[in-house]
Amino acid sequence: MSSFSVSRSAVIAAPAEEIYPLVVSFREWTKWSPWENIDPNMHRSYDGPVSGVGATYKWKGNGRAGAGTMEIVDAVEPSRIGIRLDFTKPMKAVNPTTFTFVPEGAGTRVTWTMTGENKTIISRAFALFMNMDKMVGNDFEKGLASLAAVVAAARA
Repeated sequence: MSSFSVSRSAVIAAPAEEIYPLVVSFREWTKWSPWENIDPNMHRSYDGPVSGVGATYKWKGNGRAGAGTMEIVDAVEPSRIGIRLDFTKPMKAVNPTTFTFVPEGAGTRVTWTMTGENKTIISRAFALFMNMDKMVGNDFEKGLASLAAVVAAARA
């Protein structure tokens, strides 16, 4: 069984207290998530609290957006958020995801990490031909840059 881990980080010019609320509430993800514009007709729904542990986001979109659920399972303000990411389409997978927020200089280093295991024959075959780090890592980089831009605009 092969496993993978994809992680990207960026220093955002703001204290963690200003960045954390944009990540701990899935309703805020529409402002910065790299996947929000993949499918203009994507269906989204939210359950549970507005933010923090128990907050849930479900999506269903075109073939590129896929479908799944995210639930915040751990939240330590303003330093860490743990998410259970369940993909249902195009392939079923559970990918634990974390965000950490660590002071660095005049800003905050935000690190976005997703892990997973290639348990099925299909996912193992997919991993042979697709580089998860490159594929997902590029999206993480775009998302962190967008998050930084949203924070900068709010501070202006």
